[in-house]
Amino acid sequence: MKYCSTRGKVKGLSFSEAIMMGLADDGGLLLPEEIPTLTAEDLESLKDLSYPELAFAIMAKYATDIPAEDLRSIINRSYSTFADPKVTPITKQDGLFILELFHGPTLAFKDVALQFLGNLFEYYLLKSGRRMNIIGATSGDTGSAAIYGVRGKKNINIFILHPKGRVSPIQELQMTTVTDDNVFNLAVEGTFDDAQTIVKTIFNDLEFKEKHALGAVNSINWARVLAQVVYYFSAWNQVQKQTGAIQIDVSVPTGNFGDIFAGYIAKRMGLPIRRLILATNSNNILSRFINEGDYSIAGVHHTLSPSMDIQIASNFERYLYYLLDQDADQVCATMDRFADEKKINFSPAQIARVKEEFASAFIDDNETIATIREFHQETGYTLDPHTAVGVAVGKQVGSSTTPLVCLATAHPAKFGAAVRDAIGCDPEIPEAFADLAEREKKVETIVADIETIKEFVSARAI
Repeated sequence: MKYCSTRGKVKGLSFSEAIMMGLADDGGLLLPEEIPTLTAEDLESLKDLSYPELAFAIMAKYATDIPAEDLRSIINRSYSTFADPKVTPITKQDGLFILELFHGPTLAFKDVALQFLGNLFEYYLLKSGRRMNIIGATSGDTGSAAIYGVRGKKNINIFILHPKGRVSPIQELQMTTVTDDNVFNLAVEGTFDDAQTIVKTIFNDLEFKEKHALGAVNSINWARVLAQVVYYFSAWNQVQKQTGAIQIDVSVPTGNFGDIFAGYIAKRMGLPIRRLILATNSNNILSRFINEGDYSIAGVHHTLSPSMDIQIASNFERYLYYLLDQDADQVCATMDRFADEKKINFSPAQIARVKEEFASAFIDDNETIATIREFHQETGYTLDPHTAVGVAVGKQVGSSTTPLVCLATAHPAKFGAAVRDAIGCDPEIPEAFADLAEREKKVETIVADIETIKEFVSARAI
């Protein structure tokens, strides 16, 4: 399997080269040159596998330059850290199938990818004797999951930017209480989009990138997407066994388009997903795109589901590549116009195609709180705000005849204030995080300035 950039100037990379490059050197995002497809018989062969076995079966189709036993070892180590043996178990509540993605070390779906990516990086670096300085931006959960994925690992330093005061208290504490020597937390005085733009700009400085051996853990790294593809197959296996269904709908709360893009890849591989439902909050650029063909930047709203408080969806370019029929020149021209005009225009035919592949809606904070409250009253099950967005939108636009899977992307304890407002009491805090507020902290407040952040990284790079 070889990898190419959405912008056409990087191609023919191995899996290892693609993962270590992160953002393509031409500014694009890396994708496999072809997507493997599975037959009905292939899907049947996957249905009784354990999660690590399933992950190997899927990932081995893409990571073709890693010896099979090495890949198995990386996968087994990555998912041995999860509290549930199923890794991503399904629970049926109120007629919905909730895919719990929060049983990893930081109680968020991003652990599924970042435990794998951390072990993958260490494997490559120790094998080659190379070093890496990871730089990433987070709107909430990516930062802590990335930090827990690489803390204490050899030959790696990590620099995580988060928007100061715009992540939940427990998300901030999960990041800033990791005091390992190789971990650096930067509280940026700005929005997530500011931080993400800084990271992308730094990666596009190829001289700086090469000098400091920069690596990416944001969902711009293909390994992140690949690891997330697996749990769509896991969801199908679990729901199909319970229902005998021939298709499923999947509701995905997303702001960066990475999680739902993994579902899009799973569907292209042949997984029987009838419709991917994109659920978002008042930062509704992706919902406007799907429903109206309006991909234009508006102001960022601070909401109760902060991981979706995003206007520039960093994985959108990957889908755009397929929507433009893998025409890299068109992708380049479109992204250049977007940088200047802050919007992308789509033809009626393109909009119709998008609507065949996705459905979408958005809800505001009041509806989010109401959904948490009502779901808890009806089932006793507590949703976090992001999952509540997915549940509410899934109910709005899903099919009454197709089982609906809703991705539960975070443990409710990560968003205690919102949950308390909804149900009148605090969610139970897992024992591993009961003393977070008392732990030593390590964080630097920094202006949202590219050169200032480059200087900080240069002074501390490994």
